[in-house]
Amino acid sequence: MKILRHNDAHFAAACQQMVASSSLFDPEIEGRTRSILQAVVERGDEALLEFTAKFDRCTLTAEQLAVTKSEFFTASLQADEALRDAVKLSHANITKFSRKSLRKGWAGTNAQGAHFGEKFDPFQRVGIYVPGGTAPLVSSALMTVTLAAVAGCPEIVVCTPPGADGTINPALLFALATAGATEVYRAGGAQAIAAMAHGTAAIKPVQKIYGPGNAYVVAAKRLLYGVVAVDLLPGPSELLVLADDSANPAFIAADLLAQAEHGSGHERVWLLTTSRKLVQAVEKEVKKQQPKLARAAFIEKALATNGWLVVLKDWPSAIKLANEIAPEHCEIMMKNAAVVSQEIRSAGAIFLGEYSPTVVGDYMAGPSHELPTGGAGRCFAGLTVDQFQRRTSVVEYSKAALKKSLAAVDTFAQVEGLGAHGRSASIRIDGGKPAVKKSARKQG
Repeated sequence: MKILRHNDAHFAAACQQMVASSSLFDPEIEGRTRSILQAVVERGDEALLEFTAKFDRCTLTAEQLAVTKSEFFTASLQADEALRDAVKLSHANITKFSRKSLRKGWAGTNAQGAHFGEKFDPFQRVGIYVPGGTAPLVSSALMTVTLAAVAGCPEIVVCTPPGADGTINPALLFALATAGATEVYRAGGAQAIAAMAHGTAAIKPVQKIYGPGNAYVVAAKRLLYGVVAVDLLPGPSELLVLADDSANPAFIAADLLAQAEHGSGHERVWLLTTSRKLVQAVEKEVKKQQPKLARAAFIEKALATNGWLVVLKDWPSAIKLANEIAPEHCEIMMKNAAVVSQEIRSAGAIFLGEYSPTVVGDYMAGPSHELPTGGAGRCFAGLTVDQFQRRTSVVEYSKAALKKSLAAVDTFAQVEGLGAHGRSASIRIDGGKPAVKKSARKQG
């Protein structure tokens, strides 16, 4: 990991590197992604199957893309008691949290007596991407599909990459079934996002796409915005820890290592503190714990590129830098953690105290773990159930309310030079008679 101190000569430049360093806007990744998207648009399932063979080393036919009911049934039989209990617990917490977040319709009246309000309807067909690869993310199935089901979406489409033998991890299938997926396809990467956005013979298009993924998946979602709605830009995992001398360095090291192990090499982790002693202790713990971990090689790649231990001059400087980085996860291990959390305004999720590791948010706490990364937290929030609801405003005027509104409507129409706009309202009151100007009445 890289150690940076506030009095280092290159401190300001290094901070800029920390803030700007993200795979979300890599021009090479974007160029390759554009090519994949175009191929799927032009050749549909043929291109989708070619990319599946190339990137997932799996040869399929179009008929084999969809997971069958018998596969779901087999996966359910294979789920052991421990998995069933874990999925049940997580699903219950996520469901409870999501129900609290549902938007509800409302109605009222405006100053002229017209009725107005909002209604919220579930999207009818949504697409969710669930990563696979080196670590099939069972938790991601629960953290996304559950929200769609709570919102009442009738068609919940999931794309996830298959193994080389064409199968999908049975634990993942069990979680998808529990959460409420209605269709599951063996398709991964940017090509899966393109298929859900544009549609192919095998996969009908969706209204909105959700879910985390690698840099190519995130680039695809960004490039397809407008063709289809998207939730946010959740790329490779990130963790920023704000800690003072009261924090346990072993805990901090364990959490940094955990978020660096996903395997893309683009993961980013930071420790921000005012204590040089804590930085030294955490560095020592990282070196002690890392070799014992099964994914040590993946961790090493991420830490060497984007692992930072930073000593700041004071806490206002640390909080300012944290908000500029806008991390996916922010742990606050400080004596006054709750107070400090009020100053963190761009993190995807905040975890308070030494007994709130990010992993509980990853797996079971309740809020979705799909969160903005790469600095997107400055303008995006994490995934919530209301993002599966489509908002519509509703307006109803009576003749009396419209009559009270005519003067203002006419003024706006005249200022904007849109006479037909004003007439579309006045015709309902005066029956189409020409308006009499005040100046004409005076002359008469």
